[in-house]
Amino acid sequence: MDPTQLALRDLHLPETIGWWPLAYGWWLIIALALTGLGWMLFRAWRKWRFNAARRYAIRELKTVESEYLARRNPVLLGQQVSELLRRGMLAYAPRHEVAGLTGESWLAWLDRGLPVPYFHTEGGKSLLQLPYRDPNGDFSDVDINALLAAVKMRLSTPLGRAR
Repeated sequence: MDPTQLALRDLHLPETIGWWPLAYGWWLIIALALTGLGWMLFRAWRKWRFNAARRYAIRELKTVESEYLARRNPVLLGQQVSELLRRGMLAYAPRHEVAGLTGESWLAWLDRGLPVPYFHTEGGKSLLQLPYRDPNGDFSDVDINALLAAVKMRLSTPLGRAR
């Protein structure tokens, strides 16, 4: 037999396997990824919604601060900041735990969960007497910037889980 006379054809490889339709394993991976993404979006939405009161309180604090800069009335600032703190903390803590606190116990509660006890410093302690002082008196002993920094820190820091 003559090799040049043989009816041989070139090798034909099978067609490459396409991406579509996807195998069951890929559908499972896609379903798991979409479920995970959906869960993460749901958790982010819940966290965003939970922090709505905190965001509102921080916006209100900026308004109070700008009012203070315009009027320079420390007594009014003390009243507004005290009310804002109380309302802000009532949004996240049980009413029976927060509503009745006054004086040093209120300051200790506000310091809970903060990295530094801001309300047991001179700026934070002024929260106790500032709303009740004479508006025409001397306020040289009050550190307004420290008070505002303490309030801003308390409003921006989530409450600790340990109660």
